[in-house]
Amino acid sequence: MKHSAQGAARTGVGTGTGAAAEAVRIPVQPGAADRARGRAPGGAEPDGPARGEHTHGEPPVPRPRALVRRSSVRGQILDALRSALVTGELRPGEVYSAPVLGERFGVSATPVREAMQQLALEGAVEVVPNRGFRVLERGDRELAELAEVRALIEVPVWLRLARTVPAEHWAELRPLAEGTVRAASSGCPATYAEADRAFHRAALALAGNEQLVRIAGDVHRRAQWPPAGSPSVRGRADLVADAHQHTALLDALIAGDLDVVRALVGDHFTVTS
Repeated sequence: MKHSAQGAARTGVGTGTGAAAEAVRIPVQPGAADRARGRAPGGAEPDGPARGEHTHGEPPVPRPRALVRRSSVRGQILDALRSALVTGELRPGEVYSAPVLGERFGVSATPVREAMQQLALEGAVEVVPNRGFRVLERGDRELAELAEVRALIEVPVWLRLARTVPAEHWAELRPLAEGTVRAASSGCPATYAEADRAFHRAALALAGNEQLVRIAGDVHRRAQWPPAGSPSVRGRADLVADAHQHTALLDALIAGDLDVVRALVGDHFTVTS
């Protein structure tokens, strides 16, 4: 399915959802590095740049519209940065430093660096020594390749599950399918992206293969990042059309109409998203 993901971005860099709220300062969460140095929990982590890390000349990043909670700060920052990638607020080719992003979230630079390092492992950014992290530029060819990989992984599984999974199990996915339509109607690419992944994840989980779900989910997430030079992210009409493919596919699966399932699955994975 095309670029997609959900979430009223529980904490996000300007996802366009939820009531606007000013970011608040929160106590620094102790990380592994803190414990290794013997720093007491709650010990302050300097908010300034790391040694040699410059912060001048960076493009502005909107403040998050949701409060960052004390629990799992790194995870919330990671979710927010992933949403910002989908919406294009973290622009391909630009370099962002952890201290500057930390100021936007009202947290120290440490959880931002940890989140960015995870994004580097996922192939979204690269480390720029003494400066921060550059958002990688992705071309149409890379997106086409990811779409092909998704099709190779998911299409055979969907078709096999269509023959083996009882209708009542497919019916249990109705709330998730309808959730993608609501998310698409919001017009927020990040909200839709999370909802889209949730629907696919639940469907693939019916195969009972955890590695399949994990690998397919990783490829799906990568396919949702917009290409460099894209004038804008996917529009609302495009998102809604994609979401309605979910409900139509689910209807065919529940009805056991394999011909329609084949046609819908083929169409769903031939369009780069």
